[in-house]
Amino acid sequence: MKHTQMPIHVIGLGVNQVAHLDEAAQAVLGRLSPNDIVLGAPRQHETIAHYVHQARREDLPKLKELKESFVQWQSQGAKQVVMLASGDPLYYGIGAWLMRTFSLENLHFYPNVSSIQVACHRLGLSLQDVQVVSLHGRPLASLRRHLQSNKTLVLLTDQYSQPKHIAEECIKAGLDQSEITVCEALGYEQEQVRTFFAHSLIDAELECDPLNVIVLKTSQQASLYPSSVGIPDTSFVTDKGDGKGMITKREMRLAILSYMNIEQGDTVWDIGAGCGGVSVEMAYWHPRSQIVAIEHHPDRLACLAANQDRFGVMQNLSIVAGRAPDALVDLLTDNFFAGKNTQYGKPNKVFIGGSDGELNALMTQVWELLPEGGSLMVSAVTEETKYQVMQFAQQRDHAQDADEQSLQVSIAKGERLAGQRLFRPSLPVTLYHFRKYTATI
Repeated sequence: MKHTQMPIHVIGLGVNQVAHLDEAAQAVLGRLSPNDIVLGAPRQHETIAHYVHQARREDLPKLKELKESFVQWQSQGAKQVVMLASGDPLYYGIGAWLMRTFSLENLHFYPNVSSIQVACHRLGLSLQDVQVVSLHGRPLASLRRHLQSNKTLVLLTDQYSQPKHIAEECIKAGLDQSEITVCEALGYEQEQVRTFFAHSLIDAELECDPLNVIVLKTSQQASLYPSSVGIPDTSFVTDKGDGKGMITKREMRLAILSYMNIEQGDTVWDIGAGCGGVSVEMAYWHPRSQIVAIEHHPDRLACLAANQDRFGVMQNLSIVAGRAPDALVDLLTDNFFAGKNTQYGKPNKVFIGGSDGELNALMTQVWELLPEGGSLMVSAVTEETKYQVMQFAQQRDHAQDADEQSLQVSIAKGERLAGQRLFRPSLPVTLYHFRKYTATI
């Protein structure tokens, strides 16, 4: 589809019962022929009824069907398509999908005022002071990563993220005093803006126009969800309870996150993810990176999935049920992530937290996959594991293709025994970090 020559005009309709289009957008509609297409939802077609055009009106299909629709329309003689969009097409709109599907040279955008802007102006909020979160077509649980204290969130909603659903999430987070403002049918005659406390919506029979934007001001109460790196161990679901199962402990996670230095757009593999301490925390703090957690133990997989849901990291954390290194082969196949609308391909950063006796093979295979500048981090507790990593480090010295850093971390946590304070040590963990570069010999 990238090579199609058919122009696609994406017209933002603004936030009005009757659309107000600029001269350029009006001219596009005026030039359409009977073979051309105007595409949109029924409500959107109604908003431009006063603008005369000759094109065929089509209702917007599901995105998975839309690609084929463009091919069909072009074969039927369409020379151009107008796609109707709400407000700003490239801000949480259809524009992002179009940019992934077509070349920019075939796309022409005509932006308008968005519902987000209007909601902020109704409430006197500066757009730069709020955080926009789209729940439209996304799991409600994805809100959780944003539910910290003292935040102002503007939420784009769907049928599964209506005011009562938002209130329930606030209460689960311990933020029941949060203010939920529902901006309904903005720009229409029936527009109304109403504010509620989260706790008051649980038992309320509230009817809202499905066309709404929600402004959520979270309270000053302490939230279940962290606002700084280092999630407490007890916040995770583990296979032994109370954060004592197969999970990388908080202090160790802090060191791992620091050394891995995840950047926007990274693809990171967490091999031997256990209950998900490292992978969940990486995904939580880096929403624009893709994290793949690989684990084979059934109980730990269940905990990993529970933690993914608990912290709302469904969008950028994928769980792979399998044993490495065999599972890594499947990760690189074309159809492994079918249905997720993405292809991760090779990683540029890898953390090996557990190898199940396959550490030598894992390190070798991963190193071959990593691009120049990519990094591998390995944690080791037993002397056998340390010896294997040291052998790998010697191989890197011989090949002169890596920068190496290593540290040994020993943690002792304060406890009480018979009313007395003491520090109970944990087993020391050695961390090795290798950054790949091109050999000079």
